[in-house]
Amino acid sequence: MSDKKLCDNGEFEGKVAIITGGGRGIGKAFARALAVRGAAVGILGRTEATVKRVADELNGEGYRAVGFGCDVANETQVEASVATIADMFGGIDILINNAGLHAEEYSDKGFGELGIAESRRLFDVNVMGTVICSLICQPSMARRGGGVILNISSIAADLSSHAYGVSKLAVNGLTMSLATELAKDKIRVNGIAPGMIITDESREEIQGGALEAFTQDYMKNNQLVQKIAGSEEIVNAMLYLCSDWAGFVTGETLRVSGGYPLHS
Repeated sequence: MSDKKLCDNGEFEGKVAIITGGGRGIGKAFARALAVRGAAVGILGRTEATVKRVADELNGEGYRAVGFGCDVANETQVEASVATIADMFGGIDILINNAGLHAEEYSDKGFGELGIAESRRLFDVNVMGTVICSLICQPSMARRGGGVILNISSIAADLSSHAYGVSKLAVNGLTMSLATELAKDKIRVNGIAPGMIITDESREEIQGGALEAFTQDYMKNNQLVQKIAGSEEIVNAMLYLCSDWAGFVTGETLRVSGGYPLHS
């Protein structure tokens, strides 16, 4: 192994990455981290204006990016977006399945409370969106000699007593299944299960001392590592799993949660 530092700037030079749900939060941080390190990035999100704004910011700094409004549960929209990105940049090497429904209306409710229509929508985005994007990107990755798919799960999968947690438990299963199925094309598939992550959007949405009070209480009762984690914690894990340094890793879901499952 060379003495090059893990994920130096330029680590992803010549790579093409697609990030779903890339208009805000962790997805936006993923897009920036990969672009800074040399990748061309395609940013997909439900709100076209938002993803285009992120792409414009990156292009304005000299990086290569494009944004498309796209519902990951809509096969036609995904096919069109992926085809355009592949044509623009020459193919697809990395897919980060980050898009997901996780707002308050989904996160703590059972299937009966959500109802059939909302439960179907939750699984269409969180589960079928992962399947759709992965299968549509597979041929381009195979033509490039391999690739990386990274699925963003959640620590909620370990507490699958509500619909959102079950949807993320399904994502963990998909990670193992797709890793097995796509290995023939030299495509590695892994996942990250974040715990509580505070993004810039979180700070904007929860004003005053409410956020600090919540995070302090959460750390005390749910984490072994007494630290408020930001997007950089997940970005660091992403950079490793998407890089050649993780070339012997596939089918795994990495918990990045400050020891949440071990807290008694």
